[in-house]
Amino acid sequence: MLDERSILIALHGTTGIGWKRIYDILQQHADLRELPTWSAGRWRSLGMPEKVAQALVAHLHKQQIEALLNKYHQQHIQVVTIMDEEYPVLMKEIAQPPWVLYVRGQQKLLNSFCIGMVGTRVPTAYGKRVGEWLAGGLAERGITVVSGMARGIDSVCHEAALQVNGSTIAVLGTGIDVIYPPENRSLYERLHQYGLIISEYPPGTRPSPGTFPQRNRIIAGMSHGSIVVEADERSGSLITADYAMDCNRDVFAVPGPITSPKSKGTLSLLKQGAILVTDIGDITAEYDSSLYKWCDKPYDEQEENVSVSTDNQPLCSAPANISHLTEQEKTIYLILEQGDASIDEIQSQSQFDFGLLHTVLLSLIIKKQISQRAGAIYTLI
Repeated sequence: MLDERSILIALHGTTGIGWKRIYDILQQHADLRELPTWSAGRWRSLGMPEKVAQALVAHLHKQQIEALLNKYHQQHIQVVTIMDEEYPVLMKEIAQPPWVLYVRGQQKLLNSFCIGMVGTRVPTAYGKRVGEWLAGGLAERGITVVSGMARGIDSVCHEAALQVNGSTIAVLGTGIDVIYPPENRSLYERLHQYGLIISEYPPGTRPSPGTFPQRNRIIAGMSHGSIVVEADERSGSLITADYAMDCNRDVFAVPGPITSPKSKGTLSLLKQGAILVTDIGDITAEYDSSLYKWCDKPYDEQEENVSVSTDNQPLCSAPANISHLTEQEKTIYLILEQGDASIDEIQSQSQFDFGLLHTVLLSLIIKKQISQRAGAIYTLI
């Protein structure tokens, strides 16, 4: 019998199946191993269109799943699911964490200490200079620079991190095997060799207007903070800042000339309370330096049970030693140890916002730690 992880990968790669449909399937049918036995009629009963139902029957066949996984292996594409230990811990805190990440490069960077850096695709000389200076300085200090491999500031920041032999992650708005923009092929190859490239979209996915805003939530979601280097008032970079604020992450902004259109977005963020950046110290001062240095060590050198934060939330994940649970998952687990509870009761005791709470509960269901009963009552397994 195929394991749940493999079935989730095949489910994710099926045309017509998006985040919400996978969420509904996991909520209603926690054991994914049953899905390959379902008929098209069973899928239609869940509201799937006929075309999607037929695709699911075909794609969830054992031979098809094994062929798909073998194909990814041959293409040197690593696949990390939300069920895996390697999945970025911080990402589980966002409202819609990707079910699957397709990865090429240094996978260990997924749980390094990350700072997102974004900005306009048509930067000024000032923006380029500041982006290079900040990205290079952060990378030299052991911090992983996360950006989107787009033209302009994104590319500048990746290049600067690589120049100092630092760590950098590119989050694509296309499939992992689709290089966009095409002129960044050389950068892509260097990121593949020395950094990390990730995408939530199945291989072969072409660029489209909707995919790029969605990838911005990943840049923000896996980063402790995001820096907007230079942006006009309608820049897509501000979407990353919005996502960062939504998941209670730090937002940094670089000031620019008040007469420059490319400064309007960052100046607006500063008016809204973003952290002013005039040097690298303005960024690193927000974090305990021991945290990102610890995250930069090879995995086998990390000490167990390191978890330090000013707000009792871990800024860096330590190797799990109790049922592989995150700190948030442990909080919910301890609440349910006292007895079954409704989602409202759990929210009241945990003080998690509902977006985070739903994500943590779903993760615990996937890990077979809890189950959901009628009436949104949760219980330990």
